[in-house]
Amino acid sequence: MILGVLKDIKHGENRVMLTPLEVATILENGHQVYVQSGCGQAAGFADQAYQKAGAELCATAEEIYRQCDFVVKVKEIEQSEYELLREGQIVYCCIHPAAHPEEVQALLKKKVTAITAEDSHRNGSPNCEAAGKQGALFGLESMLTINGGKGKFVSGFAGAPGMNVLILGGGIVGRGALEILHDLGASITLMDVNLGVMQDIRRTYGNDIKTLYCTKEAIQQVLPTTDMVINCVRWPKQRKDFLITKEMLKLMEPGSVLVDISNDDPGAIESSHETTHDNPRYVVNGVVHYCVSNIPSAVAHSTSVVIAAEALPMFLNIMNNGLAEACVTDGYIRRSLTTYNGILTHEETSAIQGIPWMRPEDALQISDRDLAPAPPATSTRSTNFVKV
Repeated sequence: MILGVLKDIKHGENRVMLTPLEVATILENGHQVYVQSGCGQAAGFADQAYQKAGAELCATAEEIYRQCDFVVKVKEIEQSEYELLREGQIVYCCIHPAAHPEEVQALLKKKVTAITAEDSHRNGSPNCEAAGKQGALFGLESMLTINGGKGKFVSGFAGAPGMNVLILGGGIVGRGALEILHDLGASITLMDVNLGVMQDIRRTYGNDIKTLYCTKEAIQQVLPTTDMVINCVRWPKQRKDFLITKEMLKLMEPGSVLVDISNDDPGAIESSHETTHDNPRYVVNGVVHYCVSNIPSAVAHSTSVVIAAEALPMFLNIMNNGLAEACVTDGYIRRSLTTYNGILTHEETSAIQGIPWMRPEDALQISDRDLAPAPPATSTRSTNFVKV
């Protein structure tokens, strides 16, 4: 099989899906690897390093799409790439299909086998830790007076108190932010809806961290004394309400900071909208918002190393054994299958966009096999099945 590594073209994206190290391993398994020139340059991986590992260099994305059976990149398939897709081609990237109906229609029209990267992680996305930790640091940067913040130092100084931080969500993202801010001396309150998560945080940090059950009312009580909010809640896309409304921002002092790491559209924060590294901040009701959607791209070398290492076993499973067999032995690949032969196989997308779907095991005709388990990627359900 020929695997192609694309250069990401989304504005502000610097990561690459595979490094030269993984290229060498794939070649050892008897496959070929083509890489688009410059694909890893921003992350610190030169074309020469890929060539030394045995990859063939291609000048354009068109060459990759035309020659490769299996195409990988970090972010979504862009509109300029839709016509380059080929029937039967396997594509792996962060598709975010429920939020991108045009992209889904292009994948269905071209009868592409699409696997959405964000649903394939068995221990949570490796980008989540990076987003949490780096997001906390960007929050501190936003707090600086020169960036419109109120100018509080995270741990304070002798005679001057430090920052009060509210973290919404105690998953991988929230814990990443918590680790950084705790080590730097902030006073932290963490809210979650899972008692087990809060108990685990208490066992780890003891009385250093305050934990509260996450409700809109509890947030309102805490906001007047909060200097920075970090939102790490993955908000269900079908919900129309918010954890923090624009009106609630008025409870905070001017120059306070809100970092929306989850940054869904719509999401948990009414005032959030996507920004870029070029222009990351804006102000609503006196609160400085930092809402960059691809925070991990700011540490592109480290995040590329991690995502490539995690993706390699999945890629080898598919390339060595075929898609159907890979979906039998790995439930995380199976649950990530988004489109197959013109059929939607992604339940959340069906529920959000109203498109009939088919379970991946039915589309691949492996439902009678002993399938490796995997938990559902989201809580969203759809009974709008393809009629057969």
